[in-house]
Amino acid sequence: MKKLKIYCTSIKHLNILDKLPHYIKPLGLGSNKFPHNWSVETHGENISILNKFYGELSGFYWMWKNGIKDLKKNDLIGFCHYRKLWLNDIFLKKQKYSTQSLYSNLLDAKNTILEKNEVIQIQPIYVKKRNLFEEFYDVHKNDSLKQSVNFLDKKYRIKFQEHLEGNELFGLNMFISSKYIFEEYCNILFPWMESCNKYCKDNNLLEGYNVRLPAFLAERFTSFWFNQYKNKACLSYAKLGKLFLSNNVNKIINPIKIPFTFRMYPTTHRYLEY
Repeated sequence: MKKLKIYCTSIKHLNILDKLPHYIKPLGLGSNKFPHNWSVETHGENISILNKFYGELSGFYWMWKNGIKDLKKNDLIGFCHYRKLWLNDIFLKKQKYSTQSLYSNLLDAKNTILEKNEVIQIQPIYVKKRNLFEEFYDVHKNDSLKQSVNFLDKKYRIKFQEHLEGNELFGLNMFISSKYIFEEYCNILFPWMESCNKYCKDNNLLEGYNVRLPAFLAERFTSFWFNQYKNKACLSYAKLGKLFLSNNVNKIINPIKIPFTFRMYPTTHRYLEY
């Protein structure tokens, strides 16, 4: 059976992350202090200084350099965010009438989808009346995504271009993959991100909402990279609200384990409209 290790990234300590299933490990990003039981990106080889621009991708770098030595080639490594957690199935609409807890619907390490596939992506969203280039420009008001294609090796440039000319996006920089695929991804991703970051700095693009522009660019690359593999599947995710992230609430109860919580979570936006 494949070993599964999922890291849940966060820039601050949240008690709820200590209450997740054992195979989900909290990973602290940035310069804040974290408990001793957390993995922290500043321990070991890291690019934490770039977290402001790279977001969760600085955590990916830490894992690549420090956290996969105990995994075999086909073992699984994955990532989620403190507000967004993997679910055990595909859900096409909001669970309005479920009496179940969210916890009971989180990804089970014994889910057969993990044994059958080497890549798991987030359920895609589809941009209406736009391709991914146009959607990115509408949101970020610059052409950095088009420029980023040129920073890739010719081997991948055409395929990445074709992906961005479509309207299917596997977002959030969330994925689960075999170790060897993750290593290939990182070997291509981080030199490319260095070029993207330099372009953004040289053109004064890293301001306001766009301070994390390299991470937004990487989201499109992540969507492309893992979508290349034929032996793959998709799962939904749950988005946590403020009540469930509250450290005060989590000192008293585990809010994701109480009944009726699952019905509160839409899992994906099927379409982006303009």
